[in-house]
Order: sequence, then C-alpha cells, then structure tokens
Amino acid sequence: MEIILIFIAAVIGLMIGSFLNVCIYRIPKRLSVIKPRSLCPKCSNSLKFYDNIPVLSFIILKGKCRNCKDPISFVYPVTELITAFITALMFFKWSSNPFWLVAVLISSYIFIVIAIIDFETMMIADMFSYAIGFVGLSFSFFNPYFSGAPLQKLAQSAIGAFAGAALIWLLAFIGKKIYKKEAVGDGDIFLMAAIGAMLGVEGILSSLIIASLFGSVYGITLMILKKAKRFDHIPFGPFLSLAAIINMYSFIGINTFFFYI
Repeated sequence: MEIILIFIAAVIGLMIGSFLNVCIYRIPKRLSVIKPRSLCPKCSNSLKFYDNIPVLSFIILKGKCRNCKDPISFVYPVTELITAFITALMFFKWSSNPFWLVAVLISSYIFIVIAIIDFETMMIADMFSYAIGFVGLSFSFFNPYFSGAPLQKLAQSAIGAFAGAALIWLLAFIGKKIYKKEAVGDGDIFLMAAIGAMLGVEGILSSLIIASLFGSVYGITLMILKKAKRFDHIPFGPFLSLAAIINMYSFIGINTFFFYI
C-alpha cells in the first residue's frame, strides 16, 4: 500500500512539475501563470491536453512542437521528473508528520523554481524567498529539527532567518571589499534568510557548506570545459536550493563535516 501511495505522490509531482514549468517561463517575463493556456513559445499555438502530459508528451512528440516542429527544451521534462522525485521522496520521509510534509513540499517546489530561474537569468525574485520564509515561520511548530515548546520553535525559526540574512550580507560585504565588485547578489541574502526560517542557524551553516561544495564542483567543471573563467559569476541560488532540499529531507549537522575533516 505504501508503494502505491508513493507512486501516486510521484504522479502528482509530475503534474505539479508541469505547472512549475509555466511559472519558470512566465514569471520572469511578468506574465500570468493562469491565462492564457499553455502554448508554444515559438509559434504561440495553444497546446492540446494530449500534448501537455508531463514527460510522456515530450517523448511522443520527440521533443518538438507538433505545429512548428521547434525543439522543446529538455528543461521541461527534467523539471517534471525532479519534482516527481522530490515529491515521492518527501512523502516517503515525512508522511507521518503531515504538516511538516506540506511545508517541505511547498518550499521544495519554490526552491525548484528559484533554482531554474536563477540558472537561466542570474536573478532570484524576492517574493519566492518571502514565501519560503513565511512557510518556515508558520510551520515552525511542526518542525522536527527544532526543539522545545511551540514559541521556542518559532523563535528558532525567526533567529535562523535573521542569522541567514546576516551571514550572507557579511560575506557579500567582505567579498566586495576584497574583489572590488559584487560577490553575492541581494537575492541570495533573502534566500538564505528563507533557508534559516526553515532550518534554523545550524541549517544555514550546513546548507552553505553543501552549496559551496556543489557550486565549486560546477565552477571548476565549467573552467575545465573552458566555458567560464576563474572570476566569472555563477548562480549560487540553485546550489543553496539543492542544499536546503537535502537538509529538509535529512538534516546534515555541522558535526558531520567536522567528522570527515
């Protein structure tokens, strides 16, 4: 029965991923995510329901628009699959804590949108971070990573948000003094505050370390492939988002990093 429920969660995740694709495409362009219905960005032809089935339609259409044959970005099915995977994973882990499950799913979906938009535009809309921060504070009473009475948990969430913003602001300040240019975007400051609201002070440090590791691997890979130079800007939001999702699923404490060091 549990396997069936996880499968259903994954299917729901696919459908949500399809909607996230709409958000990722339209929000940076300041378009409504509700109207008009899904259409091809090249020929503006409205998609039939059978051409808008998550992942399956992409396969059937061989990655091309039925009308104009323009290639469909692989970002669409990848986003749907990632959303399905995370939905199933979180359901498997947190179904016994339904309120926290709702919180981590909502936050994960927003993190996915943040990550892909940041990769494509190098920008993070503050409203996304505000939404995650609100979720973190509102559901702090059910947060398994916080301890104590409800008000103590709320305080841990609020302190985490403040500490997250302060830490990134300090890093941005130091980076600007050293490199004489912006080292961290303002969007990362609000994003880190949101992560702090979800995961607390230790969660910020853990997420920052994980994000830095993934970001370093990505940056070094780009340099090896000669697609970037040493001091080129790379988006940090996707790696912070990935780190936060990892920690929401299974918290990695600071002691873990010190143990391996």
